[in-house]
Amino acid sequence: MAETTRAFLVALLVALAFLFSEGDARAAAAESGWRSAQHRREVQSLLKRINKPPVASIQSPDGDIIDCVHISKQPAFDHPLLKNHIIQMRPSMHPSGLYDESNIASITQTWHQNGECPEDTIPIRRTREEDVMRASSVRMYGKKMPDWRRISKLVSMDDPLNDVTTGHEYGTAYATGDNEYFGTEMTINVWQPTPQSGDFSLAQLWISAGSYANQDLNTIEVGWQVYPAMYGDGSTRLFIYWTRDAYNRTGCYNLGCSGFVQTDTRFAIGGSLSPVSTYGGTQYELDILVWKDANTQNWWLQVGGTNLGYWPSSIFTRLVTSASEVEWGGEVYSPSMTTPMGSGHFPEEGFGKASYIKTIQVVDSSNQLKSPNGVGLTAGNPSFYNVNSGVSSDNWGTYIYFGGPGNTNSKIDDI
Repeated sequence: MAETTRAFLVALLVALAFLFSEGDARAAAAESGWRSAQHRREVQSLLKRINKPPVASIQSPDGDIIDCVHISKQPAFDHPLLKNHIIQMRPSMHPSGLYDESNIASITQTWHQNGECPEDTIPIRRTREEDVMRASSVRMYGKKMPDWRRISKLVSMDDPLNDVTTGHEYGTAYATGDNEYFGTEMTINVWQPTPQSGDFSLAQLWISAGSYANQDLNTIEVGWQVYPAMYGDGSTRLFIYWTRDAYNRTGCYNLGCSGFVQTDTRFAIGGSLSPVSTYGGTQYELDILVWKDANTQNWWLQVGGTNLGYWPSSIFTRLVTSASEVEWGGEVYSPSMTTPMGSGHFPEEGFGKASYIKTIQVVDSSNQLKSPNGVGLTAGNPSFYNVNSGVSSDNWGTYIYFGGPGNTNSKIDDI
């Protein structure tokens, strides 16, 4: 009798445990479904906010959809400081002293093979649901995580911020010898490296003021990047970025948030560039100039000789007057250091094989372009990614070579 009772109690406990576990599973599934539905609503809300109604749309051969949005309806004017902003259609002045046009071969964007946007519109790469779903969260879509090491020279070398490692690696040069800058110009050759899963590889210029330490770092960034986790493919793309608070809450890539005012139809920011340079073959270059319009105080962007648009000074805090730092070169996000930078070859291999930036100039307070007074170099792991610099008497002026294959061994324990 006792054994029967014991068996009955055991069976009852097992049944109750099953019921409770089944209930927990149903509750967990319900909560997961609710979170999934909430996440999808957040995604759709973001897409509705950043994808403006187009006048026309162009299907690009690379899979992008380029929306031609009326210039007055672009995302910039969602910014609370730009509600009554009057568009500056062209800069009031250009810096003097530019090098002559130096492109070895012309470069364009893939979507132009199927059309152009009409007058009074700007081209915007349409953001899709899958683009946002690849981000770690809706809030982080199109944003950078703060990297405390990049402008470590802005804080004390004893500052604990310099001990933070985030997976970013650099091969860059920075201007020295001056306290303020009003822009910079460079000519960069364009490549298509192949990042490892979740990584990116880019080459760019940085214009900045403020610091990470005070959480008031302002930056303007322009260049090319390969970032499959963001764009969904391995294409090389034109990108811009800005922040006013050290990447914490403000700023984003391209036109994914309000801020940059585009005025021209030639380039879709975030669109793919073609063709790209080949190892030992044709080199394709892009001229990029960013400068501060002394009359309006806006920071203008010129790409390939086209005045593409500007960052209104009102969206910044420290860049309202001038910049304190200017930098050029390559960056990878690669915790394993296995993603190639630039061409994937070291600077010593030289022209046609390594990535370079030439005709490097800075804009001074007189709106004159000049060679920087001095150049410092940053390469945290030169065995994997490096940079060197030089000054040429011909039309290269101040230049750098940068890049590298990364850790080809792939055993992190050996680093």
